[in-house]
Amino acid sequence: MNLRKRIIFELERLRRKNLQQLHPLQQLFWESTLRCNVHCLHCGSDCSSSEVTPDMPAEDFLRVIDQSVTPHVDPHKVLIIISGGEPLMRKDLAQVGAALKQRGYPWGMVTNGLALTEKRFKELMAAGLRSIAISFDGLELDHNWLRQHPLAFEGATRAIKLAAAAPSLIWDVVTCVNQRTIHQLDEMQKYLWSIGVRNWRLITIDPMGRAADNPELLLSPEQHRQVLEYIRAKRKEGLHVSYSCEGFMPDYELEVRDHLFHCAAGVSVASILIDGSISACTSVRGKYYQGNIYKDDFWEVWENGFELYRNRKWMKKLEPCNNCKLFRYCEGGGMHLRREDGALMLCHHNKLNSKKVAFRQPK
Repeated sequence: MNLRKRIIFELERLRRKNLQQLHPLQQLFWESTLRCNVHCLHCGSDCSSSEVTPDMPAEDFLRVIDQSVTPHVDPHKVLIIISGGEPLMRKDLAQVGAALKQRGYPWGMVTNGLALTEKRFKELMAAGLRSIAISFDGLELDHNWLRQHPLAFEGATRAIKLAAAAPSLIWDVVTCVNQRTIHQLDEMQKYLWSIGVRNWRLITIDPMGRAADNPELLLSPEQHRQVLEYIRAKRKEGLHVSYSCEGFMPDYELEVRDHLFHCAAGVSVASILIDGSISACTSVRGKYYQGNIYKDDFWEVWENGFELYRNRKWMKKLEPCNNCKLFRYCEGGGMHLRREDGALMLCHHNKLNSKKVAFRQPK
């Protein structure tokens, strides 16, 4: 590691320590439903179209906002992200959005786009929709294969075109790269730019959820590096292509995304899950819950809980972190890659420097 990077990493470490102490709430995810209109091969939530787990009533979520969040924050500085499942499965999505807008909160959503018609989009925009992330995982055959729906590509394309025509909307397209699509990145980029995309975020699928046992989805170390080299090259061309927020990668930091690696889960990001559990970002599938809105005050939990997230020295006692000289900079990686016993499923740095896939299959 050269001196310039080491200085930058040290400054980032100090900034992160300060942020952990202050822990300002900046993003709040609401897992509003587990229902979904597709059956993705890589789903980490194992969502379905059934109603086995009922949607959280909107009034329960809004009550937390009114009683436990609004008295302590400037609503304009807290982005509320409605997730799922597929949030468009909720018929009251626009009403919830309008209620958040009335309270001064910007809000956004993550969607596969299948149910986003022009009429629905206009309703959401009128309700204050500020940001949207749209999933697009390949050209037609491969996108429909991953999403397990014959109209998934059509829906994603329609959603992208709607977003591109809304100048006030902050949005990007998110692509989960897999074995079938890694050689089609240039074709995808040209297609996406032709329909209005200018911000493209690439994700390498982690060995969790349905993807854990599907070798077609997981990239080899060489392929993982290939994705990062592709991003670096495109950014040098002036295209805003970026890698997802996960994974400390000293060889690629400052070159493949707009920020240094930092897992903000439990530091500036919280979530309210479908059953009321208070957690960090919704990508954390392990039960690192800190409380439940149906018996605990959300703000009290936010202020006094989340110790496992804000002080990650406990990870230093576990492999492979216990022998890692870079721990001071990555602090054990993303919390979403931790099993409930604390074991790390994937270390990005180790994987990128290995000829073998450096992860442990979840038990």
